[in-house]
Amino acid sequence: MAARGCIAPSRRFLGRCGLTNSPGTFQIGTMLDLERIRCRLATPQTDPAIPTDARQAAVAVILRDRSGLTEVLFIQRAVKVGDPWSGHMAFPGGHKDPGDVDLLAAAIRETDEEIGLDISYAPVIGSLPAARPMSVRRTMVVKPFVFVIDGDPSFTPNHEVADVVWTPLEPMYQGENHAVDSPDGSVTQFNGFRLGGGHFVWGMTYRMVQTFFETIDPGYERRPEW
Repeated sequence: MAARGCIAPSRRFLGRCGLTNSPGTFQIGTMLDLERIRCRLATPQTDPAIPTDARQAAVAVILRDRSGLTEVLFIQRAVKVGDPWSGHMAFPGGHKDPGDVDLLAAAIRETDEEIGLDISYAPVIGSLPAARPMSVRRTMVVKPFVFVIDGDPSFTPNHEVADVVWTPLEPMYQGENHAVDSPDGSVTQFNGFRLGGGHFVWGMTYRMVQTFFETIDPGYERRPEW
């Protein structure tokens, strides 16, 4: 699919407010409210310089309000030989193409290609620090952008996606669905989140989710990956 082209500056990072709460003093229901999240993400992230030889990618952290609960969207990647993230739970997204004006454009394009969801007009309420996968040899950086959408959209997953899953933030934030597993078949036990249907969020996506929680709550206690 061709790149979308320039994205209007007015929709890049919406919402700005001042919060004075001390770390760890928030009520969970308020903490995970979309307006609270919007306020916490209002300050744009400044990432370190990207190495010139690094591959660049971006993902979309898509949120919605569902009956008063904030949910986030994950995809399960299709099983593919040679893919270091084969079968993993992830956020929709992928590599920046030459036609993408920036990483935000890449996240929007890839989301449309992977699950048939057009988020080009959805509010972008902020971003998270760029992450680096540990399972690839070449240097790579992945930039998460946070979007908010309304309603219950339908999806058209392409060949790269096995499943699309909405899940509430609260059980992950509170550690209610924390689990330990060896999803890659190795002897190493990884920390992660066990979602409905048995899906296991671990690795780089697990790190991104915890970084998201640290951003909206400075008192959040991060767990190691293993």
